[in-house]
Amino acid sequence: MKSLSRLMAITRKEVRQLSRDKLTFAMIVGIPLMQILLFGYAINMDVRNLKAAVADEANTHLSREFISQLNETQVANIHYRVNTAAELEELLRAGEISIGVAIYPDFDRRVGDNSRAAVHLLVDGSDPTTVGVANGLRNMPIAFDTTHEANKKGLIEVRPYYNPERRTPVNVVPGLIGVILTMTMMMFTAVAIVRERERGNLELLINTPVTSAELMVGKVLPYILIGLIQLALILVVGNILFDVPVRGSIVDLYIAASVFIAANLGLGLFMSTAVKTQFQAMQLTFFLLMPSILLSGFVFPFDGMPVVAQYIGEALPITHFIRLTRGIMLREASLGDLPFELIYLGTFAVVAMTAAALRFSKRLD
Repeated sequence: MKSLSRLMAITRKEVRQLSRDKLTFAMIVGIPLMQILLFGYAINMDVRNLKAAVADEANTHLSREFISQLNETQVANIHYRVNTAAELEELLRAGEISIGVAIYPDFDRRVGDNSRAAVHLLVDGSDPTTVGVANGLRNMPIAFDTTHEANKKGLIEVRPYYNPERRTPVNVVPGLIGVILTMTMMMFTAVAIVRERERGNLELLINTPVTSAELMVGKVLPYILIGLIQLALILVVGNILFDVPVRGSIVDLYIAASVFIAANLGLGLFMSTAVKTQFQAMQLTFFLLMPSILLSGFVFPFDGMPVVAQYIGEALPITHFIRLTRGIMLREASLGDLPFELIYLGTFAVVAMTAAALRFSKRLD
């Protein structure tokens, strides 16, 4: 009986401690709710509304009818109309579209021709899922209200760009850079201030002229170097083992990575001002890591997600960094081709660092 009494006393103590730990209690409720919402609502395997552009060089009744039927599939959502296939390639390279529809001047004649495709789908092959969806469009039912008999087998031809072999590592590694940097940078800095508090080092800082901003920047600088070393390691291993290319400028890639690292470090420091223990900091890191992976376009095509999920994804730094890495590494895009993504990351870094500095106080609780 005494053993049972002691056991119940320890249990009551643990329950009271958990009830006082508001963040842990929030995680107990929040993690399963977030998983249910992400996997049950935001993750949509039936991809729809991929951004598309059309170059209709035929501009006939038949070609317009084809475009209308393509749009009705809801797989491709036509955002742009251009004049040539070259313009479609530019939109693909800049990441503005996932699918380009090139319709040739002699479309009407090709419709009934078994030897040549009447339409080419230019697909961003940096996402293998998009290529698979585009291949499904080749078998879409087509019914013209004319005497033309469409050769469905040869009407549409898919041309994957940037990863024609559809090798998974070519798609995964550029996105994995963002996932690894997000996890490590947020975790390192989220525990930085908390560790100083737990070890009593903040008592020493109270009596120094160090400002909050100086402390934050001083904490961040070493981790920027660590993040860049991690980037180099991933690129080398990815190239040697998986033959993942860097087709664009390596300087542009490092500039983008530096800004992204700063954004994650700023977020990590802000998190460290909101928690009291290193364990809580790690909990919060993993809480934010899951939506960063699932809603960033790393696993699923971003355009295919529900609108609410897209809004959340757009707020995450990793979403914009993955667009930069895939653009630079696979599509040979430059930072000038993706200006919004870099501006967003820079703005996020400044706001997060400023918020962390404002919240930080050198007074012990």
